Amino acid sequence: MTDEARKKGIEIGAGLLLYSIAWAAVSYWTVPPEGETALFLAAYAVLSLRTYWEQIKKFFHRQFLDESMLMIIATAGAFAIDRHKEAVAAMLFYQVSKFVEELSLGRTKKSIAEFIDIRPEYANLKVGNSEKIVPPQQLELRQVIILRPGEKIPVDSVVTAGSGTVDMKALTGESEPRAVRIGDRLYSGCINLNGVLEARVVRLYNDSAAARVMRLVENANEKKSQSVHFADKFTKYYTPIVILIALLTVILPPMMFAESKAEWIYRGLVLLAAACPCGLMVSIPLAFLGGIGAASKQGVLIKGGAFLEDLTEVDTFVFDKTGTLTEGVFHVRDIVPWKMEKEELLEMAALAESYSNHPIAMSLQEAYGRDADLTRVTDIEEQPGCGVQAKVDGRDVCVGNTRLMNRHGIFYQAVPDAGTVVYIAVDGQYAGYILISDIIRKDAAKLIRWLHKKDLAAVMLTGDNEQTAEEVASKLRIESVYSELMPEDKVSLLEEFRDNQMEGEKLAFVGDGINDAPVLTLADIGIAMGGLGADAALEAADIILMEDEPSGIIKAIRIAKATLRSVKQNMIFAIGMKVLLIILAFFGFVTMQNAIIADMAVMLINILNSFWMMQYPERGV
Repeated sequence: MTDEARKKGIEIGAGLLLYSIAWAAVSYWTVPPEGETALFLAAYAVLSLRTYWEQIKKFFHRQFLDESMLMIIATAGAFAIDRHKEAVAAMLFYQVSKFVEELSLGRTKKSIAEFIDIRPEYANLKVGNSEKIVPPQQLELRQVIILRPGEKIPVDSVVTAGSGTVDMKALTGESEPRAVRIGDRLYSGCINLNGVLEARVVRLYNDSAAARVMRLVENANEKKSQSVHFADKFTKYYTPIVILIALLTVILPPMMFAESKAEWIYRGLVLLAAACPCGLMVSIPLAFLGGIGAASKQGVLIKGGAFLEDLTEVDTFVFDKTGTLTEGVFHVRDIVPWKMEKEELLEMAALAESYSNHPIAMSLQEAYGRDADLTRVTDIEEQPGCGVQAKVDGRDVCVGNTRLMNRHGIFYQAVPDAGTVVYIAVDGQYAGYILISDIIRKDAAKLIRWLHKKDLAAVMLTGDNEQTAEEVASKLRIESVYSELMPEDKVSLLEEFRDNQMEGEKLAFVGDGINDAPVLTLADIGIAMGGLGADAALEAADIILMEDEPSGIIKAIRIAKATLRSVKQNMIFAIGMKVLLIILAFFGFVTMQNAIIADMAVMLINILNSFWMMQYPERGV
């Protein structure tokens, strides 16, 4: 319980005690009217003082037309017509409902935080031949830490000694442990299951995966959805309309009916209390918090309720190929030299790419099988979307695609084979090519089938050649394919897609988050695959699939639909009950405290509906 909720609880307890004393006094003893007013006024003051003060502050910011204003007018008016008991009872029940609201929101946020509280408590720092237990915040780059079985990894690091398995579930939702060995990346918040590991710190604590993920989820509800904005606007216009209706109830009926003016004043005040929209105001943000929490349990990070709502409106999903629909792990399939030995061609290509961490470069170095002698390589020039140019043993070497060959005016033989073709030129002469292949992710076809079943369009963008793109698209049954694209071409295409969208339709781009930041930002919804190690993904993407599985999009859509269904149910129920209570209040069938109790019941039902969504998001399937 927060300090604010604790204070409110104490105020409610004190107010209830004073109300009980006042009620007992007027029920069992003879109390003069002035004394009765004073007793109930004391209870009312304890219960409402904070509400009055907050409304005074809101008045100066012109934000005072809300449910609290309705309650102040209703209860103050009840006091004015000597309905002391009902005025205090109404304010008491109102404060109890606000207290329940705070507890519910706090509990939801706490349950989300507890589930993803992956922050480690300590680190074993290696100092010479000994160890020292330190807070993770004190670790510095390149220091070495010791990881024993069962311990949380304190910061992002790289294994330097030992091997074992790591549980990634808390961070990514990945159920199967991942084997790690020397050179593999470790992410903070994961758990070392077996084997003693030594690892070198590569990120400070505040920049590590656990801290970044926690910040994302804790701040997730700051980006409000359209439904939340609707509730805010609804209250803004709803409150003055209700006050006007109550005023007309007080003025007009006494002119036409026989009831006394005091009776219609009371009905107008009851109408104000009955119209209090607490149930609506708490249920919508609570439902979105529930959706965000349910998604985090599934390894899907959603940066705000707005993106949950937008996801339900997406009609087209645009996919990057490499690293998204395919694993992005390339392997050399064939080496075809031209007036050069295979070994020499591979060596030239591997050395020229030795400074690059691009997946293609890594596959060339893997096939080369030896540590590159970096002293043999100079004048390296990376050309994005084309390849690399460098001097190897003093010879000019170009390694890349057809665009690179054309740029340097090199004659080459185009290769029709499916796969990624890496052309090599030495001293301005074509030297051969290396064919590299990628592997389609095992659940990519499942996602595309599901999208087709839901009548959602799938488009694939890639910088690979047409043959490779068509082969992957054919296996996945994607009809719209754009190949041989430069990074700026992807941006232009996405802008074109957005310009051709109909009103109400939204576009999602799914990328690996490493070099897709501009397109992720441009799309209505940017979805990054495996965003753990990609700063660009965490910054640019709206939704992050922590595990490298495209089918996580299915989970996200189902949760988004379940959330929106819960929100709509809450809104319809809350607004419907408000209308019913207002009608009953007008005809004198409910008292003030009954109206507030009914509103509490509405709020509690909506809260339960939101909690149900958080526990069982598959309802949205």
